[in-house]
Amino acid sequence: MSEVWQDLRWRALVARSTDQDALRAALQAGPLTYYVGFDPTAASLHVGHLVQVLTARRLQQAGHRPLLLVGGATGLVGDPRPSAERTMNPPAVVADWVGGLQAQIAPFLDFEGPAAASMVNNLDWTQPMSVIDFLRDVGKHFSVNRMLDREAVSRRLATTGISFSEFAYVLLQSNDYLQLKRRYGCVLQLGGSDQWGNITAGCELVRRVDQRVVHALATPLLTKADGTKFGKTESGAVWLDPALTSPYAFYQFWLNAEDAKVLDYLKAFSFRPRPEIEDLGERSAHDPGARIAQRALAREVTALVHGQHAVAAVEEVSAALFGASDLAAVDESTLRGALQELPTATPAHERVPVAQLLVDTGLASSLSGARRTITAGGASINNAKLTDPSTTIADVQLLHGRYAVLRRGKKSLAAVALPAPR
Repeated sequence: MSEVWQDLRWRALVARSTDQDALRAALQAGPLTYYVGFDPTAASLHVGHLVQVLTARRLQQAGHRPLLLVGGATGLVGDPRPSAERTMNPPAVVADWVGGLQAQIAPFLDFEGPAAASMVNNLDWTQPMSVIDFLRDVGKHFSVNRMLDREAVSRRLATTGISFSEFAYVLLQSNDYLQLKRRYGCVLQLGGSDQWGNITAGCELVRRVDQRVVHALATPLLTKADGTKFGKTESGAVWLDPALTSPYAFYQFWLNAEDAKVLDYLKAFSFRPRPEIEDLGERSAHDPGARIAQRALAREVTALVHGQHAVAAVEEVSAALFGASDLAAVDESTLRGALQELPTATPAHERVPVAQLLVDTGLASSLSGARRTITAGGASINNAKLTDPSTTIADVQLLHGRYAVLRRGKKSLAAVALPAPR
């Protein structure tokens, strides 16, 4: 327990906190109970949420007791966004998402032993409260003037306006801290730095109502080297649900981490000790082209989220795509996930010439150019070199009866996917 604070600091996971000396002393004094919350505003968590999940895991490994809150109540309202009002999802949808997020979070924590985690839902204590009770017991302790000064609120008031529902969100989250303090003895809340106003409002509510000092710790919002939001790609967020982001795409996201940021990501998402991470940094600086740190990051985080078997499958299909192993040996779901990341042609039938598919996928700029590439031996399909420009899909042994991998040169890849049989 004496080392966890230093480890969090070295990993740059402390963006803001309440009294640091008091928090450090509390972490060193013995097991404390802490919580981190997630609102079910989508069917899955994404890699931004993973910072909080793994920080909770680090504290549990140091002997502290985690409460994992999935907000069945707060998810019905939604934290104010800077840009526009959130869509209120139907209660049945939110309830379904609560279960899904709980199932995603659970494998990262230990629910047995002296530091056993507990899963909690703020709907359990919010739903029974009447409006009058909520206004008297919670709302009475909040200054509207201070609420108006919150950045998300002030930005919305200056642009699109804000509903009372989102304006009052901070009261709901603050009440969560009060209830968890009373029910479980919780004295620390974790969250992203964008939640700092909500988190400290909860600390203040506990102080006002129960005259107790509790703590807050905010992790930084990770960014790319250019300052843009981490975890976003051209196709959207990088989700933890393999149905939304395939393990192959997930692995590739980490493998493509920028050199300038990869050590930051290793510190935040890896459980490797400091000497190993520093060694990876030195080796990567000596040979950046080998992407040693990126490969270590991709393997570890993919294994954490999807299992070691997914890492093996992803690396197998990666090798197979470039001819280093047998494409036919790759299972269909893994292959499909990999091909989703490539430019894809979807011919209606098998009589389409492969030369045309090279054009359709952008591997060739014209049909005549595609034919010249094939004649020169510069193209392959399913790792078999093409030599006849008149070859059609019907002449090729398709993978799983539907798929083919096109390659021009050594590195330019594309996919062919025939319609699924009815």
